[in-house]
Amino acid sequence: MRSVYQGSFGPPADVLKLGDYPLPQPGPGQVRVKLVMSPIHNHDLMTIAGRYGYKPPMPYVPGTEALGVVEALGEGVTNLKVGQRVAGGASSAWAEYYLVEAARAVPVPDSIGDETASQMISMPLSAKMILHVMGAKAGDWVIQNAANGAVGKMVSEFAADQGINVISLVRRSAGVEELGRIGITNVVATDGADWQGKVRELSKGASIRFGIDSIGGAGSDEIFSTMGEGSTLYSFGALTGKPLQISAANLLFKQARVEGFWLGKLLQTTPPELVGKLIGEIVTKAASGKLTLDVGGRYSLADAGKAAAASDVPGRAGKIVLVP
Repeated sequence: MRSVYQGSFGPPADVLKLGDYPLPQPGPGQVRVKLVMSPIHNHDLMTIAGRYGYKPPMPYVPGTEALGVVEALGEGVTNLKVGQRVAGGASSAWAEYYLVEAARAVPVPDSIGDETASQMISMPLSAKMILHVMGAKAGDWVIQNAANGAVGKMVSEFAADQGINVISLVRRSAGVEELGRIGITNVVATDGADWQGKVRELSKGASIRFGIDSIGGAGSDEIFSTMGEGSTLYSFGALTGKPLQISAANLLFKQARVEGFWLGKLLQTTPPELVGKLIGEIVTKAASGKLTLDVGGRYSLADAGKAAAASDVPGRAGKIVLVP
């Protein structure tokens, strides 16, 4: 079969190659899945570059989420059947076929389109989990930057379902219009004058207890400046590639906290029942048509390097995906 692989860490356009690999054989409790499409996430790109929280051994086949069709069952698998569409539980998914642990595979209802199903687990589950971890309740205020990213949009949507107020920060005024078109309100562009004043106006003076920082660098202190005493800022990512910059005034005098959020590590200690419940909520929402996830471009496995470059272009309408 054809498979994307890398023999060393580096820029995806330089290190990603296409090669011939043996067809994987499912072991006990596994299924072999034929790829339909796989999204390119930021953590995929960071892993390829050697800048993520773990470094896989080389050679490495990337791809951490995919939609596919079950083609072969391993010993003892009774919860899935051949021909069934499944999402979740994938690894080394940038290939014509990949293996999935059957217990982690999520059957996809017919009412969910391929585009949504292919990216239905990783980013939506991150949004669900960070709201759960912070413990925000109905009426609480949360502020987030990079709010027009995939997770940012879903945090706004899932929080609204729970009655949690979210203020979304974007870097340009065009982002306000973009989010407004999909029904997300309370959006502030940080390139405008006195944007912090607009945040206070939206929150009507209420203390903002929680923050989600996906930018790093100076963006960390900017978002912290709007938060109240005893608040907690969750470091979700660092799109700038720079260390968090936080002033003593914002951290000490507010008696505030900073916590890191890494879904991959968190799932190792989260009860499976809770994870299953949250995924069930996501699938139900998607099956009802209330959660749709767009695709901003499709590339073949042979063009994985070009796809990775396209994934880094700002202003995309949706995730870049790889197809066989």
